[in-house]
Amino acid sequence: MARQDRLMRLLAALRRLPAPVTAARLAAETEISQRQLYRDIATLRAGGLLIDGAAGLGYTLTEDPVLPPQSFSRFEIEALMLAVSSLEHFSDARLAEAGRDAMARIIATLPDRQARQAMHRALRSWWRPDQSRPEIAFDLDVLLQACWDETSLRIRYRDLKERVTEREIWPLGVSYGPQSLMLLGFCQLRQDYRTFYVGRIETLAPGGTTFRPRRAALLRDYAASRHPTDR
Repeated sequence: MARQDRLMRLLAALRRLPAPVTAARLAAETEISQRQLYRDIATLRAGGLLIDGAAGLGYTLTEDPVLPPQSFSRFEIEALMLAVSSLEHFSDARLAEAGRDAMARIIATLPDRQARQAMHRALRSWWRPDQSRPEIAFDLDVLLQACWDETSLRIRYRDLKERVTEREIWPLGVSYGPQSLMLLGFCQLRQDYRTFYVGRIETLAPGGTTFRPRRAALLRDYAASRHPTDR
C-alpha cells in the first residue's frame, strides 16, 4: 500500500471510530502492523494533527487542521446522518464504509454542540432491501469506473424473456432499488436509452471508446424525455 494511501486510511479511521481507539484496532482497520502504526501516528502528528494517546486506552484525534470548520442546522445534520446510515442496507460494504468515512470527516469539522447532535440524532432508517437481489457476475468497479471515465462497455445481457444479446453501451449511471440494481445506458445497438438489470449482465468488459463529455447532456436529455415540460 502506498504511504499516502496508508496515512489517509489511518486518518479516516481516527475520524470514524469511537475515541479513544486502541492501536490494535487501528492496525486492523488499516491492515498494517502495530509497529508501522506507531510510525504513521508520528508522521500525522508531525504534519500538524493533534492526536492524544494514552497507554492502555488508545488514540483520540483532538484537532484536525486538514479540514476547514463547517456548520449545519440541526435538520441538515439529521438528513446527512439518515442518508449515510441508509447505505448500510444497500448490500455494498464499500459504499457503506465510504459513507461513514465521509460523515466522519464532516463531523470532525463541526463545533462541539453540532458534533454531539450528530452522535445523538433522532432519525433512523428501518428500510431494508429484498434479500433476494441477484448476485453480480462481474467486478462492479469496472462498471463504475466506466461511468466516471465516460468510456463504453461491451456486455452480454440476458433479458427478462431469457433472450441473450451482445452490445456496446455508454454507461450513464447505476440505480439502487429494493430488489435489483439497474444500469442506465445509451445502447449503440438500438441507438436509444436502455435500462439493464445489473444482475442479468452475464459478462462485462471495457469497450475501448469514449463518449466524453456527453454523459451530463445525455442524462439531461433522458430526464427530459421521461418528464417532458408542459407546452
